[in-house]
Amino acid sequence: MTAPDLSSPVAVVGTGTMGQGIAQVALVAGHPVRLYDAVPGRARQAADAIGARLDRLVAKDRLTGADRDAARARLTPADSLAELADCTLVVEAVLERLDVKQQLFRELEEIVSDDCLLATNTSSLSVTAIGGALRNPGRFVGLHFFNPAPLLPLVEVVSGFATDVTSATRAYEMARTWGKTPVACADTPGFIVNRIARPFYAEAFAVYEAQGADPATIDAVLRECGGFRMGAFELTDLIGQDVNESVTHSVWQSFFQDVRFTPSLAQRRLVESGRLGRKSGHGWYDYADGAERPEPHTADKEQPPAYVVAEGTLEPAGELLTLIREAGIQVRADDEDHGTRLVLPSGGQLVLADGQTSVEFRDVVYFDLAFDYRKATRVALSASQDTSPQTLAEAVGLFQALGKDVSVIGDVPGMIVARTVARIIDLAHDAVAKGVATEEDIDTAMRLGVNYPLGPFEWSRSLGRGWACGVLDELHERDPSGRYAPSLALYRHAYASEKREGTS
Repeated sequence: MTAPDLSSPVAVVGTGTMGQGIAQVALVAGHPVRLYDAVPGRARQAADAIGARLDRLVAKDRLTGADRDAARARLTPADSLAELADCTLVVEAVLERLDVKQQLFRELEEIVSDDCLLATNTSSLSVTAIGGALRNPGRFVGLHFFNPAPLLPLVEVVSGFATDVTSATRAYEMARTWGKTPVACADTPGFIVNRIARPFYAEAFAVYEAQGADPATIDAVLRECGGFRMGAFELTDLIGQDVNESVTHSVWQSFFQDVRFTPSLAQRRLVESGRLGRKSGHGWYDYADGAERPEPHTADKEQPPAYVVAEGTLEPAGELLTLIREAGIQVRADDEDHGTRLVLPSGGQLVLADGQTSVEFRDVVYFDLAFDYRKATRVALSASQDTSPQTLAEAVGLFQALGKDVSVIGDVPGMIVARTVARIIDLAHDAVAKGVATEEDIDTAMRLGVNYPLGPFEWSRSLGRGWACGVLDELHERDPSGRYAPSLALYRHAYASEKREGTS
């Protein structure tokens, strides 16, 4: 099988937001498109809505009037499934219920030709299970578009257990023909993005549940220090708390309640209270007219230290030494090179988050991982009740002298960004080891699907091969539930690296 040529008709079944978006993508690419919905009249309403969006593209000079008119002429609402008989591709975007999807494809199989490619846009159900209802599941594939489909470039091309390689290749090439960036993956709970993104939400909620910081502060640290486009709380408010929690619950159940994917009780209570985010007017934040957006915790101004003593290179936060010198603060090197930390004039230590807690040591302040310490506008610090006030003040003043806002959070192991990134890297390594996708496709999916500043493997290389495993080992020691236990894949990756370095 090859990708369908642009003269071949394709069909979209289900005319909600996602169905309309997929239809628009195929239409603009040049295909004749048939729209079908089980509710009478809805396909025609969807066709009108797509036409209106094409008008807006013309108004924005993103589409010519002639191309719009041609696209409208190729769009046909269908009153019955029988009208899809000559289509070479049918994409389903109906209710997320296994029985509903299976029944639809059983009916389609009796109507379309044997070489018609059948695809589901499911985001949470098993492609294998849906295709299992077919006589010929080899021609069945997942095509997971991201909302809004006309704007977001990523498409996950999901091969079920019985999907033929030719069918997956055809779907992959079709997505590319439509101007999308396809990534290939096996049929696993959450596919690539919704599997590997779980820690981004879960760790933010865990810090909140541990009373380490409030949502506004956690969001600000993820954005302004971690380099993420949005924080976890504001993003789930945008997605919808019910939708986000449903995906988390589905992945957790599909992995037989694997503790690494455990849903958040705080989010469950939010959903139960009807606070679903922007669409309900209240979620983690209040969206009522006139409601004030809470500000992140930002430390008061402190005096910077006159000098710091660098013990080791401070990697992977080594750039801080350059920034400190540029700020006019003397950096003294400890020739004995005891470790990777800064010693402040008070005698206290400033250490990159490593999965341990301040209370375990005498006078230690931890600072969080940053995507780029030069570009970061905020840095989080954590200290225990036993940390010297002078040490904490010097640490705050040091980062303020570098032009950073400082948020002091609770004594949470792994802080905010470090624990999140470590877990994302771990799940990515685990996915590759289990044949879900390639490293390249995972990096592409996470950058394009959820706008991460780096893909997990790009992050892993920049932080050092053993960094994530080391952080998770320490977190696992403090929380032996299994949530933070490094996967065997990550352990092998880190251990092999250390072994090679030791013998080189």
